[in-house]
Amino acid sequence: MQQIFEIVNAARDDLERIVAIYNTTIASRSVTADLEPVTLEDRIAWFEEHSPGHRPIWVMKEGGATVAWLSFSKFNSRAAYDSTAEISIYIDPEYRSKGIGSLFLRKAIEECPRLGIRNIIALVFGHNEASLALLRKFGFEQWGLLPGVTTLDGIDRDVVYMGRKVAAP
Repeated sequence: MQQIFEIVNAARDDLERIVAIYNTTIASRSVTADLEPVTLEDRIAWFEEHSPGHRPIWVMKEGGATVAWLSFSKFNSRAAYDSTAEISIYIDPEYRSKGIGSLFLRKAIEECPRLGIRNIIALVFGHNEASLALLRKFGFEQWGLLPGVTTLDGIDRDVVYMGRKVAAP
């Protein structure tokens, strides 16, 4: 039976599940620089910084259950950077390697003109080959490298800036 996924704007009621999915990535030390789980309260201000018409958070649902999320965030607070957004994708462990990242990226690229976004960037650890490969598959290129700027369990790790230009609004 084929899985049917629905992508919708996140509602405040989705925040608990968003946080839970995010927290599943912390122990791997390959997706986020957070070293300890975050709380719902930690993420309220972040959630409220987003809006469906400009910098949305989307959730992917299967049968009504949230299995992944994507956010477009400000790259920089200065006005001249407004056409550039940072993208983040987090997927429930049971749903990884099922094409969800591709579904999200395809939709994100299609929606950029409506959102006024001309450049998408992603900050990815240099050792996160799966995420780097996914982004390359969708035309992202390395736009920058910050060598050894994070320390995870005593190991200095690189952060790669991946970027892609999209159609102008």
